[in-house]
Amino acid sequence: MEGINEQSVAQWILGNIDGVEAPFSYDLIAGGHSNLTYGVTDSNGRKLVLRRPPLGHVLESAHDMGREHKIISALYGTGVPVAETFGLCSDPNVNEAPFYIMGFVEGPVLHDSEQAKKLSDGERRSVSEDVVDVLANLHELDPDEVGLGDLGRKEAYLERQRNRWTKQWEASKTHEVPAMEETMRLLSQNMPDQVGATVVHGDYRLGNMIVASGKLAAVLDWELCTLGDPLADVGYLLNSWTQPGEHEVDVIPTSIGGFSTREEVCDRYVERTGRDLSEINYYRAFSHWRLAAIGQGVYKRYLMGAMGEGRDVDLEMQKNSVTLRAEAALELLA
Repeated sequence: MEGINEQSVAQWILGNIDGVEAPFSYDLIAGGHSNLTYGVTDSNGRKLVLRRPPLGHVLESAHDMGREHKIISALYGTGVPVAETFGLCSDPNVNEAPFYIMGFVEGPVLHDSEQAKKLSDGERRSVSEDVVDVLANLHELDPDEVGLGDLGRKEAYLERQRNRWTKQWEASKTHEVPAMEETMRLLSQNMPDQVGATVVHGDYRLGNMIVASGKLAAVLDWELCTLGDPLADVGYLLNSWTQPGEHEVDVIPTSIGGFSTREEVCDRYVERTGRDLSEINYYRAFSHWRLAAIGQGVYKRYLMGAMGEGRDVDLEMQKNSVTLRAEAALELLA
């Protein structure tokens, strides 16, 4: 299996995790365009999950397995559902890169509208409300109390994010996208004051959540998590919360109807947290711009062959999505 040194990884699992038996089988789990996620099954059928960085060169600080493991471990048992972690391997001699093992959580991930169609209207409404409630729970946590107070600086979140993704955009750029440059200028010019400092997920959307019985069973993909402005998570969520009829091709889960509207999502978040969302379009624009920078990094890694085998990816579509994101950001800032 590409990305897994099966013999040495098996030895590490046997030496660090109780209750497992060799041999192990591995499969690359579909979904996710950054860190690689593998299913691990032991001889008795027990399922685990292994996370590791992409193959080949990666940008500095973008794929820190120890950091991601720390975050999930700290959140386990709080009002934010995550998988249980079982161990972190920082020795590159085992698998050429750090990795960690966590539990396998049963349930579908709502990657697209086809998955969402399997939910009843009642389940769609319940999931909608739970998405907001879990986000509010995350933003209500005291970072110091859960052991995440040193995850990052608490102040100047938007400025730090702008600087980080500008740097990574420049490092990943393969072609000019004028809308990116103009968006960066407007985001800097109109930056609002930070409304608080909380744990922020950084990629909070249905495609990063496992659903079971109309509730969130686990929130996934914490690699972008840091401390900062909670409204960044809200803006990001709203951008992924497509409503029926907004696009000709409706593939986003919420596009099929039955889910809360964006307005209802906002109202529930305000009710839970008391935060003012009058500047939310700025955060939505910032989210589109940041995703464009991330998408450019993904595009370049695919070009370099660093995302593993077996990926059927339309590179031209990936490239065009960067421009579309940047233009969507400009429209919200107009």
